Amino acid sequence: MGPHSPQSPPPDLFRARLDEQINMKHPLVRLAGLIDWDEIHRTFAGHFSSGRGRPALSPRLVAGLLYLQHAFDASDEAVVGTWVENPYWQFFTGETYLQTEAPVDPSSLTRWRKRVGEAGVETLLALTIEAARKAGMISKTSVDRVIVDTTVMPKAIAHPTDSRLLERSRQHLVKLADAGGIELRQNYNREAPRLAAQIGRYAHAKQFKRMKKALRTLRSRVGRVHREVGRKLHALPEAQRDKAQDLLQRAGRILTQKTKDKNKLYALHAPEVECISKGKARTPYEFGVKVTIATTLKEGLVVGMRSMPGNPWDGHTLAETLEQVEILADAKPKIAIVDKGYQGVKVDGVRILRSGQKRGLTRTLHAMVKRRSAIEPAIGHMKSDGRLARNPLKGALGDALHAVMCGAGHNIRLLLKKLRFLCARIADAVHAWLVANVPPASIPLGSVR
Repeated sequence: MGPHSPQSPPPDLFRARLDEQINMKHPLVRLAGLIDWDEIHRTFAGHFSSGRGRPALSPRLVAGLLYLQHAFDASDEAVVGTWVENPYWQFFTGETYLQTEAPVDPSSLTRWRKRVGEAGVETLLALTIEAARKAGMISKTSVDRVIVDTTVMPKAIAHPTDSRLLERSRQHLVKLADAGGIELRQNYNREAPRLAAQIGRYAHAKQFKRMKKALRTLRSRVGRVHREVGRKLHALPEAQRDKAQDLLQRAGRILTQKTKDKNKLYALHAPEVECISKGKARTPYEFGVKVTIATTLKEGLVVGMRSMPGNPWDGHTLAETLEQVEILADAKPKIAIVDKGYQGVKVDGVRILRSGQKRGLTRTLHAMVKRRSAIEPAIGHMKSDGRLARNPLKGALGDALHAVMCGAGHNIRLLLKKLRFLCARIADAVHAWLVANVPPASIPLGSVR
């Protein structure tokens, strides 16, 4: 059974429609008219099929919830709870009548994100670009000149210390053994936490010899549990063996990795996390995934955004970023302005301008180079007003989905700001016309604003 039909439901004589109760000049209402919901329904219809039972959710509902979540920095629980209380959010997601119950369980949004996939969220980002064109926010030539930069999207992990990683590995191994019915000779449930606490105290007191001795002891205890679980792996049920082998492989990496090793494991539950240095004074190292961002030069609209696993050099990400911009915006950039981290990179058919470059520049090109830093506040707003500062989604797929939706949420905020500005300009113009052409006594109270 397919999803709900995008047509309006039959009229209800005993209920008032939402468009009869709300202000139809509200920015969210006007934005709903700019987004091509039919394209979303055509794109998502295959992912929203239901083989049995009641019809699947409306693609517009799920897409609208994802838009609102990333535009207003809301969690899964908060976006569903606010949807019930806010009639404008309900109208934005396609509701005809006021609803008093949650349309979906917040935990099920995780499954809908997986169904939509990376291609689906890129469609959502592309539709915000098209909506910006309809609103007159960008012109046809805006995509010819883009600013490209990278940032770090941190993940929800604690600061990775050896003692914490070892203790977490032991806890997961002991829990796995208990769930599978494996009897361990010693699980070190009392000694290992005490050693981990001692290591932290010794490090704080700068007693590094004692710290290293306690760390060797803790590593030996975790190694014993790791080897015993590996020897008794055959005793586990067949359904748990794949998960157990994956856990043993990750715990083995933690046991053997050294300080100067590459491709270290920084989180037991998130092996895709990288240690990335961005040269910041306050946070010299960040743990997450690198994200590349492309915005228009003048308007700051996000026209390309994607995660780059593996912590590649910035120059190696430029070609993929410009390719994504061409796909989403349906126009190939002619000029890309980047910072000094892209030194020496070349892309066919695109002129690369780097910050600090002076030779061979006209006055117009020099002004473009000076405006390269305009992308920095856009990144800052995505981290402070959006959800780029912390990625709660799991795995490499979660990184890809979250990065693209952060860009879509930023575009939604820019569009709402533009629509509010237009509403204010129209109200001011109407007020000025009334003052200039109509006697004050004939102007009804409350006629403007």
